[in-house]
Amino acid sequence: GNAVSMIQSLYEAFGSGVVVKGTGILLHNRGRGFNLEANHPNCLQPHKRPYHTLSPCLVMKDDLPFMVLGTPGADGQTQTITQVLANFIDFGADIQEAIEAPRWRSFPGTRLAIEDRFPAEVFDKLKSKGHELEILPAYSAVCGGAQGIILDHKNGVLMGGADPRRHGYVIGS
Repeated sequence: GNAVSMIQSLYEAFGSGVVVKGTGILLHNRGRGFNLEANHPNCLQPHKRPYHTLSPCLVMKDDLPFMVLGTPGADGQTQTITQVLANFIDFGADIQEAIEAPRWRSFPGTRLAIEDRFPAEVFDKLKSKGHELEILPAYSAVCGGAQGIILDHKNGVLMGGADPRRHGYVIGS
């Protein structure tokens, strides 16, 4: 069978602000990610794509698609994907538990946004290491909004998980 992890994104809230006449399709503004400095790794050049954070994830097991996973969330996307994978692979959570588990998101410098569902000792330890904590409410959209599906080929079963942090859903057939 096939598996797809897909993320639709305009980049910023209303993308470029340009709608294709007669279609209602709003164009993205990913080109804003280019840098005009000649020596910058993301400098504007012909046939080059700008840096972006889209990170749909496909996990293979025994040469078969095993998990598809994706999340919105700008620079936090890879952080969200990594945390969900760690919860599933390293801590044995099922797909829904892995997605719903408390999360954090790092920002430049020492700023760390972290959901308030972590144990108090986690906050104390992070502060002692020099992090500036921004305590977020439970299930904060700042920490992404992952959706994922596990493909159990042996039993012919799909197991999906959807994040309560944002509107989203999983589809499988």
